[in-house]
Amino acid sequence: MLTGYTVRDVAQLLDLSPAQVRSFARTGLVPAARGPKGAYRFSFQDLVLLRAARGLVGARIPRPRIRRALEHLRDSLPSGRSLSGIQIDAEGDQVVVHDGTRRWSPESGQMHFRFEVDDLAAKAGPLARQRAREVPAEEFDAEGWYELACDLEMPAPEEARRAYRRALALDPRHADAHVNLGRMLHEAGELALAEGHYRSALGVEPDDATAAFNLGVVLEDRDRPEEALLAYERALLADPDHADAHFNAARLHERLGRRPEALRHLQSYRKLTR
Repeated sequence: MLTGYTVRDVAQLLDLSPAQVRSFARTGLVPAARGPKGAYRFSFQDLVLLRAARGLVGARIPRPRIRRALEHLRDSLPSGRSLSGIQIDAEGDQVVVHDGTRRWSPESGQMHFRFEVDDLAAKAGPLARQRAREVPAEEFDAEGWYELACDLEMPAPEEARRAYRRALALDPRHADAHVNLGRMLHEAGELALAEGHYRSALGVEPDDATAAFNLGVVLEDRDRPEEALLAYERALLADPDHADAHFNAARLHERLGRRPEALRHLQSYRKLTR
């Protein structure tokens, strides 16, 4: 069974006409899944992209440039992390993304519209909860529950956690479900449970850089710096270009009085973020 937001849902949430929503999907500006009868269905991340597309079209940016900006934006949206707190600006035909600590730019230009993802999630929340209640449990396998949970994370976090747990009940080795549920528990302050899910993910996928990095963060939060450093080093073995892992490792080495190691990681971080 296909979940997600219908064309009518998106039109109501984003103040667009159904024809405009279909046009965005049909022209490929925003990718959308299709149901058995060809009806479009959109994820919450699709809503984020559609709202950005609406602002760019309203600013009379040529469609080929909008397409390029949205492709880059889709690739640069956080992977394995909540969209909570993400803010998207457009300056000309440039889409600029902020997550509270970093700012990155998929394209370049100069214009003025801004929105935060949180307000979109608040509007989508009631609809997402209704959709989650309507899902026939017997029609979902582990991957189906995982995909539903991803869509529910921002607008309906409690339902998302339940869906991740359903996925893991069906497939305890679903590494991505462990990572995402771990992150949600981490954000809620349930550190011991979060650590357990990150370790379970690594038990299935030993080279999962995201799971190793998140484990490092939760170990820091539990005041276990030496173990956190080992986790960051594990993340860097899997992905030597993981800038945040270099930065966190540098900060911990500095805290522990290991200046040469701190400088080595800081230099790597600066090279990756120039």
